[in-house]
Amino acid sequence: MDNPEGELSLLIVNDPEIALLNKKYLQRSGPTNVIAFPMREGRFTEISPQLLGDVVISIDTAYKESVQAGISLELRFEQLFVHGILHLFGYDHENDEQEALIMEEKSAELLKLIDTIK
Repeated sequence: MDNPEGELSLLIVNDPEIALLNKKYLQRSGPTNVIAFPMREGRFTEISPQLLGDVVISIDTAYKESVQAGISLELRFEQLFVHGILHLFGYDHENDEQEALIMEEKSAELLKLIDTIK
């Protein structure tokens, strides 16, 4: 996962905005917490190889989930951001249980690393 020169964009939106993106690009109804748009896949990856992609987070859903989990909004946001970044690197938890476990472990590792630099 080493890519020190990698670039990504982060977009923070509300539930109605992420619901539109969810429907348009994933054909799923309603809001979600995070969507990642990787740029390291497909025909044009060589144009800007340092460009990892875009991470979109719904602050509305992040807030609701933080309240439900009894954690701070900051922590929930960090979890979602890391989750989105892992998707940019090709991790996928939806189609493979083993891959989901690997993604969960990597997420915990990165969150621990973030915690050390706060």
